[in-house]
Amino acid sequence: MHRAFCWLLAAFLALAAPSAFAADLAPLVRGLGAGSYAETEKALAGLAETGDPAVVPVIEALQAGDLHVRKVDGAVVVAKRAGNGYALTDPVTGAAIGEADRNAVEKIRINNALRRTISATLGALTLMSPDANTRRQAAEAVFKSRDANALDALNTALAKESDERVRRAMTQARASVLLTGDAPDADKIAAVAVLQERGDQDALALLNGAANTGSDAVKDAATKAIASVEQRLALWGAAQNLWYGLSLGSVLLLAAIGLAVTFGVMGVINMAHGEMVMIGAYATFLVQEAFRQWAPGLFDFSILVALPVAFLVSGAVGVAIERSVIRWLYGRPLETLLATWGLSLALQQAVRSIFGPTNREVGAPSWMSGAFELGGLTITYGRLWIVVFAFLVFGALLVALRKTWFGLSIRAVTQNRSMANAMGIRTARVDALTFGLGSGIAGLAGVALSQIDNVSPNLGQGYIIDSFMVVVFGGVGNLWGTLVGALALGGVNKFLEPYAGAVLGKILVLIFIILFIQRRPRGLFALKGRAVEA
Repeated sequence: MHRAFCWLLAAFLALAAPSAFAADLAPLVRGLGAGSYAETEKALAGLAETGDPAVVPVIEALQAGDLHVRKVDGAVVVAKRAGNGYALTDPVTGAAIGEADRNAVEKIRINNALRRTISATLGALTLMSPDANTRRQAAEAVFKSRDANALDALNTALAKESDERVRRAMTQARASVLLTGDAPDADKIAAVAVLQERGDQDALALLNGAANTGSDAVKDAATKAIASVEQRLALWGAAQNLWYGLSLGSVLLLAAIGLAVTFGVMGVINMAHGEMVMIGAYATFLVQEAFRQWAPGLFDFSILVALPVAFLVSGAVGVAIERSVIRWLYGRPLETLLATWGLSLALQQAVRSIFGPTNREVGAPSWMSGAFELGGLTITYGRLWIVVFAFLVFGALLVALRKTWFGLSIRAVTQNRSMANAMGIRTARVDALTFGLGSGIAGLAGVALSQIDNVSPNLGQGYIIDSFMVVVFGGVGNLWGTLVGALALGGVNKFLEPYAGAVLGKILVLIFIILFIQRRPRGLFALKGRAVEA
């Protein structure tokens, strides 16, 4: 092992000027399959010593377990499954060299010691890569491994590095090596300052280790740095909880905003509202299946097509429910509750019979995948787009209710149904269209929830109670109250979870709402109007 690391050290110095024998890698590659772990390690060190970037894919294939020996001639090849056999490629050039049966090749096996050597070798070879992202990833790998043998390579790479982000990553990697090694106290104290500036959990773990070992000067510097990092992490933790609360609040807003419309206009306790959300999610699934079958290259646009489809399907189901069941039960809230609860069970069973009881796969388009760092925050693109979408839906609904004839009719019926009817507004039609609008918006919520939750017949059940809490807390029929209620309850839930747990947190929120409604029965923002106030 020590001899291998000496060869790696020679490789680090050779990176700036590749060795003369780098042109002929074949004997060294063949040596990887010589048999014993020691011989594989020796060949690995020889490959590292060449300093040739062409050996990187070879070592990566060895690390991934794709490197095999062809039994007929002892050649080392990259073998990947292809039908009942393997497709073979040259590990250096990547050229296809035919196929082989499973018994015709033997996998080159590695142990833990070799895995560590492989990681160090790849780090050495990639620190001088022409690609900045590759160099940064190599520096991060050294930061995590804290391999003292990579220090010379880091110093060489730092002297040549011009990219500021990569240089920062290399400096932090160097600090991690110095702080955990046998460096002088002055270097360790300088490393503490670098890690304090980094200020994440990994840096905190290193600083905690330094505070328990080393000289008094290092311990003192590390202790002060720990206090600073912990304070910074606490602030970023609060900001992360605030983001989580905003994210949950946007989901609650999407799920509750349709209920706010129907409940506010008609006073209908619609226990089947969650099933409208579920129908929207299954509509998304069907649209994506159509794209997978007929236009897989356009899959990234499937979610955009699913939005109007889910709105129309859920809205049509809502209109059908209102015309067939709800219209006969106005003014009888208990019967309405029981009828819609029965409808919710019937819709769940219908979906279960058509699609089965298991979860259905709904994929995320590429532009909703991944995450990015914003200071100490980690923000996923999926959640970010859902937040944006929730506010767009809220804004569109607000404009529709305030700037269109249909919205004027809804507000008139909400404030005084008898007067609106006397003025010639067809309240029965407004009821049906309003119920369809609320159900359609619930379908849009299903599209969003399909990206973050399991699509199953029980999808809507997880949000119906929360939706009613949001609507009642904010003020029945008041959109601004629904917005404030959703964001407030989402934020409170996420701030309580670290201390009380998810279940107890929800219970505490429910108790708070019950006590709040005792003092303000109409919620935060009560509607105004003669009929409402009567």
